[in-house]
Amino acid sequence: MLAALPDGDERELESSEEGGGGAGDERRPERHGSTYHSLYGYRSRRSSRRGADGGAAPGSPPGRDFSLSLLDTNLPAEAETELRSFIAKRLAKGAVFEGMGNVATVDLSIPECKVGCYYCLFQQENLQETSTLESDISAPEYVVCFLGGSEKGLELFRLELDKYIQSLKLNINLEKTLETCVNPYLRSWFENSICPIQRVVQLFQEKLAFLLHAALSYTPVEVRNADERTEKDISRFLAAASLQGLVQEGTMTSLCIAMTEEQHKSMVVDCIGAQPQLHNAGSNRFCEDWMHAFVNGAEGGNPFLFRQILENFKLKAIQDINNLKRFIRQAEMNHYTLFKCYMFLKNCGSGDILLKIVKVEHAEMPEARNVVTVLEEFMRETAVA
Repeated sequence: MLAALPDGDERELESSEEGGGGAGDERRPERHGSTYHSLYGYRSRRSSRRGADGGAAPGSPPGRDFSLSLLDTNLPAEAETELRSFIAKRLAKGAVFEGMGNVATVDLSIPECKVGCYYCLFQQENLQETSTLESDISAPEYVVCFLGGSEKGLELFRLELDKYIQSLKLNINLEKTLETCVNPYLRSWFENSICPIQRVVQLFQEKLAFLLHAALSYTPVEVRNADERTEKDISRFLAAASLQGLVQEGTMTSLCIAMTEEQHKSMVVDCIGAQPQLHNAGSNRFCEDWMHAFVNGAEGGNPFLFRQILENFKLKAIQDINNLKRFIRQAEMNHYTLFKCYMFLKNCGSGDILLKIVKVEHAEMPEARNVVTVLEEFMRETAVA
């Protein structure tokens, strides 16, 4: 077990730009201020843990069978003590499970006062089977806390933060590399997990519409001449902007195959210059409208706002897909509704993508497939005209 840090050891504060401004989002943009982290060693016993003097161990609620010891933090001493008390109460209630991150609001003695807190209990992957039958102490476990923004803001990134913990769990030896590896990794949680979408928006600017279109249509994207961080940022943006998990898995698989066969070429993003050069790129009015929401939001510099815009973008796309599918079911027996389908596709701004998605979904339904075929003919005639 690593020794706890003495109070006052390297308690630096990491500053981030305060966010503001808005872009098509009704809720008030939050200000994320500074970001913080804390790492604790967690020990549990089958019997109640006692201190050297016979009293309860530090960091443990009376009568509870665990203890928390501080390993690393950049919080002020008073705020860290408050956070440790909050985590101890959550552990005592049995509300924390290994490998599953939670998000809450905590009230600490810091300038922000109330701040969002992501916390997760985890065990090192290579130490999960080292617990011995002779000892009543389980294998070493840890609790990590990331603080910044609001509870709602961090909730938007909970899956990304879960993955960040998995990487920590798999690749870092906490017993040997606290100062050289673990500490820098913890301090960069905000940059690595929260800021990729913001960096992509700032990099692509007006060209973001093409990236949104690629994500929505599942067009393969090839990135060239980019550094490792930029390539990962673009990959994360595409994954976050796609409809994966929101549309039937079989539909997404078939759509991927259809787009690859249809285009024979990936969209190419060449990062050789100050701004990416795009080849084989497509776009539509829907993606261009949402691009403006992102670009306008860039003035405030708030990464949580960008994620909220991205979620709203996907929600609107799903609503349009569901509306079109409803119209198609009605059009199987009503020619007037067929015209409504056509007008919807013409006016929604993303008819090219929606038609491909519903075509894949209705491939095994003869009547619906006939409606889609007629709509495709209408759309081709409109494009020629």
